[in-house]
Amino acid sequence: MKIGFIGLGNMAKAMIGGMLEKGIAGKEDIIGSAKTAATLESMKAAYGIETTLDNKAVAAGSDVLILAVKPQFFGEVIPEIRDAVKEDALIISIAAGKTIEDIEALFDKDIKLIRCMPNTPALVGEGCSGVCQNGKVSEEEMTKCMELVRSFGLAEEVPERLIDAVAGVSGCSPAYVFMFMEALADGAVEAGMPRKQAYTFAAQAVMGSAKLMLETGKHPGELKDMVCSPAGTTIEGVRVLEEKGFRGAVMDAVRATVEKAKKM
Repeated sequence: MKIGFIGLGNMAKAMIGGMLEKGIAGKEDIIGSAKTAATLESMKAAYGIETTLDNKAVAAGSDVLILAVKPQFFGEVIPEIRDAVKEDALIISIAAGKTIEDIEALFDKDIKLIRCMPNTPALVGEGCSGVCQNGKVSEEEMTKCMELVRSFGLAEEVPERLIDAVAGVSGCSPAYVFMFMEALADGAVEAGMPRKQAYTFAAQAVMGSAKLMLETGKHPGELKDMVCSPAGTTIEGVRVLEEKGFRGAVMDAVRATVEKAKKM
């Protein structure tokens, strides 16, 4: 089975790295295209995969074709490759905002199509992806897709109406988490801690907290209460966050990303 990538940005790198590390595919099974020779050389050096500047060559040679370009380029790329795509190829889109209906219209023919919304922690094998499909995809093909996507993290099937919500809660949220960690570290630096050490403490606290919730299955509110001793330091910090509108700001950010995705 040949797996093709049109676009070799960060998400494509994460997916390729995960597939190779988990043995889902060998380097000889993967081909990718990009706009610049520098990107191709970098990917070939890092992963040993076949690379080309020719999008049509990737489309023609792939059993699984992954569209890893930005959504604003779909109107240019899909008309270029649609006649080259194999009749029985499985097409996977990782673009935000572009619906199954949008993509089918650009191909203007029957295709087997899956939408996948991953996130950047896939670069370290800790991604979180929502996946949905059109009516042409078989159960066996969906199982194969989920195997590919789970090679770089958690993946769950969701109805397409929730894909934009996936973008809001996991696709975009790493940026918010990084901002939160940076703010935590800034606070520690203000209290006298060296910056490098502050980043380590902040990152480990976030990673450990997420792991604690996932592994215990406890409600985040319950875990928050476990940290808040009566008249203690933590509840004082929680009071300040609530006073500053922390929850509302986060909810507004998620809502804004969902609305933006719907307009793309």
